[in-house]
Amino acid sequence: MTVKFTPILLGSDINVYGMARSFHELYGIKVKALADTQLAATRYSKIVDVDLHHGFSADPEFMTVMREQMKQYQDHAEPVILIACGDGYAELLAKHKAELQKTFVVPYIDYDLLEKLISKEGFYQIAAEYGLPYPQTKIITMAEYQADAYLNFDFQYPVELKPEDPVSWLKCQFEGRKKAFTIHDEAELTDIVGKIYHHGYTEDLILQDFIPGDDSNMRVLNAYVDQNHQVKMMCLGHPLLEDPTPQSIGNYMAIMPAYDQSLYETVQAFLEKLHYTGMANFDIKYDARDGQYKFFEINLRQGRSSFYVTLNGYNLAKWFVDDYVTGSLRQAETVYANNLKTGHKLWLGVPKKIFEKYAYDNETKREALHLLREGRYGTTVFYDQDQTFKRWLLMKYMFHNYFKRYQTYYQVNKGQYFEAEAKKVASKAD
Repeated sequence: MTVKFTPILLGSDINVYGMARSFHELYGIKVKALADTQLAATRYSKIVDVDLHHGFSADPEFMTVMREQMKQYQDHAEPVILIACGDGYAELLAKHKAELQKTFVVPYIDYDLLEKLISKEGFYQIAAEYGLPYPQTKIITMAEYQADAYLNFDFQYPVELKPEDPVSWLKCQFEGRKKAFTIHDEAELTDIVGKIYHHGYTEDLILQDFIPGDDSNMRVLNAYVDQNHQVKMMCLGHPLLEDPTPQSIGNYMAIMPAYDQSLYETVQAFLEKLHYTGMANFDIKYDARDGQYKFFEINLRQGRSSFYVTLNGYNLAKWFVDDYVTGSLRQAETVYANNLKTGHKLWLGVPKKIFEKYAYDNETKREALHLLREGRYGTTVFYDQDQTFKRWLLMKYMFHNYFKRYQTYYQVNKGQYFEAEAKKVASKAD
């Protein structure tokens, strides 16, 4: 039986391409996307058509366009599924869910829950309520900064500093600005917080205990929760390399599949207690000091590097279709992704040579290098069935640019430095 449905993706970035490729691999269909601007990852593609609408990434233009789409699809016989591929689009879908779901399938949480989870402060409050571990945290307000009351906290240096409001952060520009800061002493904290609040940012800042260890201590987890709020799939990834560019710190560039049943059960309990719906993506770091995984945030959609899930046999598109089109997901058991013994692959967002040079040397990297030698790896954007010459050339150029990024920003001794800092902290504790 042919499964009939229409997916519409929101955005034009690498996340959109990963979802489009997932639909194409499993169902052989070309996908439509709606976006504000055309980004490189979906350019010159034969598997996704991007319709551009200036201003589409925000109200009121978002709903102006979507109401036109509602007219176009109001008599459509098959389900039309809206899939956000960025935080802003997930927020807009939740905000306008009541109107949009008159025509479309909108597999997202209600707006009141989204408002709590999309805020880092709100997420940590909910995490505390439901027993989800997270780093020791202090919220710095502008009033605290003005009163010099922000320097008192219960954890020690080094610390992590990041903005609470990513939208306001985009408007705050100064030399040395980063997506997040690792700060080593009080003088540096005073300097950075001062620069932030003197360059137009007025919202809260998140100050956290730095969890020792390099990029390979990170974990990423993508989950799908069905329309009855039951977790149906979880896939854990072990990042081995991150983007070092200041504006992109935290974006994963290499991921090995991983498995941890205890961690799966923790996430499942959290999401089901929340009555969550749709895709969720967690950034996590293992803390060797107490043997716990600490949660940094939840993204209310699949992650930008989530194609590692499809690459390892758990196609991202399947869950939406089985849930809202065929209905087969209702009776299905929860899938706790674990293919570490058969068929697992390394996902790369950079050229192989960069991974080989810059990923920290450990047992998992050595396993990844073995997979590379066997050809058991893949990327999101290089797809044999979507390889026009223009697209191949653009993707090669995109990947080649990472050589300069790593040469410019990557600190070879970063891991050793933070490990030394962690030892200092441990010795003081003793």
